[in-house]
Formats: sequence, structure tokens, C-alpha cells
Amino acid sequence: MVFLIGPLWAILPLAFTSNVFLTYPIHQFSIRWFETLFNSGTWHHSIINSLIIATGSTILATVLGTMAVMGLRGKRLPFGSAIKTVFLLPMVVPAVVLGVGTQIVFGCMGISSTYWGVIIAHTVLALPFVLVNVLGSLSAIHPSLERAASSLGAKPLSIFFRVVLPLAMPGIVWGAVFAFATSLDEVVITLFVAGPNQWTLALQMFSSMRENITPAVTAAAFILILGTMTLIGTTALVSRWEFNALHRQRQPKAAATGLGEARHEEAAQTKRPGFFLREGKAKYGLTTRLNPLGPLSSNC
Repeated sequence: MVFLIGPLWAILPLAFTSNVFLTYPIHQFSIRWFETLFNSGTWHHSIINSLIIATGSTILATVLGTMAVMGLRGKRLPFGSAIKTVFLLPMVVPAVVLGVGTQIVFGCMGISSTYWGVIIAHTVLALPFVLVNVLGSLSAIHPSLERAASSLGAKPLSIFFRVVLPLAMPGIVWGAVFAFATSLDEVVITLFVAGPNQWTLALQMFSSMRENITPAVTAAAFILILGTMTLIGTTALVSRWEFNALHRQRQPKAAATGLGEARHEEAAQTKRPGFFLREGKAKYGLTTRLNPLGPLSSNC
């Protein structure tokens, strides 16, 4: 934990320094570098580009990743494991190799140095995160649920939207969150495929560190980290709230089911031979004897 959180605690307080250089101690706290971010045309434009590209790549990666998982769920799919490995390649291939190849391909297609080119490149990087999350969520769905819906007359499209999609929604949401965060932090691929008008916040931070290191970089890093943590925290709270709501909805049904089972058991007990006779003995102390010439007689 020290090696994970230590670097953040070391650099983030410098976003509030009044000094021009990244040095300790901080003599006076100030928000001048945040004002520089929003007042400077270069930084402001890079923030807008990051939001546009991250939103577009998240939507594409979430839709394509979910569709890919639905296709890969079939156990009869030939070479299913090989196809999954191909989808996960952007996670293991070096970013420089992927960036050079993407630049060559996009140059031939005529979409290099365009917004669509950067969005597609970020989608390729974010797709494995969506695939892993959605695949894990769908693996917990028992196939009998879909078969039950089909036996009741539901069509495949209705089964997907009314059975599969609600159950897979937590994995889809978390995959979209990771896709958005991946797009915000990406530098190497953006450096190869983006033009001067598509510079993102992460790329602007990298360029500023090469030319002139100022606390504006730490202010931008503070905004990125704060935005990512807020998004993750909000998603976790919403998921927790949905889980609690679903649990509260199930409790009355479970109680009603338990009450119904108890009543059913009680009714079954009353139908057993000698039930009322035993109850009378236990409650009123009655003794009985069998009369061969007539019905049961009771004596106190």
C-alpha cells in the first residue's frame, strides 16, 4: 500500500503550491495552477478533447464488447478460446508496437490525425477491459433462466433485453468505467495517431513535462485522479444501492414463501390419521379406548 499510495501523496499536494517549481516545502497554498488549466487555451482544449474521445471510445467499447461476449458465450463456437485471446491482445502487446501499427493502418485508411481515428484506437485498448468484466458477469447467469424464458414463449431479443441484460448490467457498467479511465490515461497510442487538434489532457501533460515542468501538470493529474475516483465511487455506491434494493424486494417474497410452506405443512399434519385424537390428549388430558361395537369413546 505504501508503494501504491506513497507517490500520489508525494506529488498531489504540489498542485496547490504557489511556487513555480515542483519543490518542497510548500510556503504558501494557492489554486493558481488550476486557474491556469482552465484559462489557458491549450489546457482547456485538451480537457475537452479528453472528454469527447473518452466518451466516444467508452460507448463503442461497451457496445462492441457486450456483443462480442454474447457471441463468445456459445459453447459450440469453433476456436472460441483463440478468439478470446485475440480480443485480449491489446492488454499484452507493447503500446509502442501497437501505436506504430495503428498509425500505418490508419494512414492507409485516411483516418489518421482525426477524432474518429483516436476514438477507434482508444476503443481497441479499452475493449479487453469491457470483455473481461462482462464475461465474468455473464458466466454467473445460469442457462436455465434463458431456457425458462424461451419455454414461456419469449423471443431471443426479448430474452436478451429482459433477462440477460439486467443480470449482466453490473459487469457492463464496470467495464464502461474501466474503459473511460483507460482512455483518459492513454498517452502512447494517442501520440502516434492524434494530430495537433486531437491532443488529450494526458498527452498535454506528457508534452509539458518534456518542455517545462510546472505545477500545472500536478493540477491536471489531480483533476484526472479525482474524476476517476469519483466515477468509481459513484458506480460502487449505485451498485450497492441496487443490490440492497433487490435484497429488500426478495425478503417479503421469501417470508411469504416460508409462511406458505408452514401453512402447507400444518394442513398436511391435520390430514394425518389420529391428528385430532393426539391433539385432544395433549391439550385436555383425554384418554381413549377403542369400542369394537361403536365409535371411539372418551373418558376423563
